[in-house]
Amino acid sequence: MKLLEDRIRKDGKVFPGDVLKVDSFLNHQIDVDFISQLCLEWKRLYEGTEITKILTIEASGIAIASVAALHFNVPLLFAKKTKTVNISADVYTAKVESYTHKTTYDIIVSKEFLKPCDKVLIIDDFLANGKALEGLIKLCEDAGATVAGIGIAVEKACQRGGDLIRSKGYRVESLARVSSMSVEGGVEFC
Repeated sequence: MKLLEDRIRKDGKVFPGDVLKVDSFLNHQIDVDFISQLCLEWKRLYEGTEITKILTIEASGIAIASVAALHFNVPLLFAKKTKTVNISADVYTAKVESYTHKTTYDIIVSKEFLKPCDKVLIIDDFLANGKALEGLIKLCEDAGATVAGIGIAVEKACQRGGDLIRSKGYRVESLARVSSMSVEGGVEFC
């Protein structure tokens, strides 16, 4: 999506270690009008696909997934990274390795909110190694829910996570696919 690619070129910053920061508009400070335009593109791409729920992972996926849920007119469910006292013990869990935080953690969703009848659109801000998506997919599988599709704002295509998820038969719609990036050369897109 040219709109997102242009914004990344303008406001994105590349740091050593293949880190692309888009925190001025996507996942720290949020440009809600801009995010809304991205979500309208997913709405167009998934037109005719039955979606009953949007699923994401906390924390930076929540903002973009909230706007997507508004456009799809369905509830948003986010996987929590820590269990709190207000969540029952009846949960689905999956282990996720974070590329950004270099740690592994358990994600959870309450069984009350993810059902076999759900047709889930997974939304996230980034796709790098695919581990977060694998965890979210596992939650859906454990619930008997159907993954109707996956929407990613920025896919680091150079890291092969998208290829991994697509090879498992899932439809992944990434709005910007980064083929390479460097501190000196900036960002190139597929």
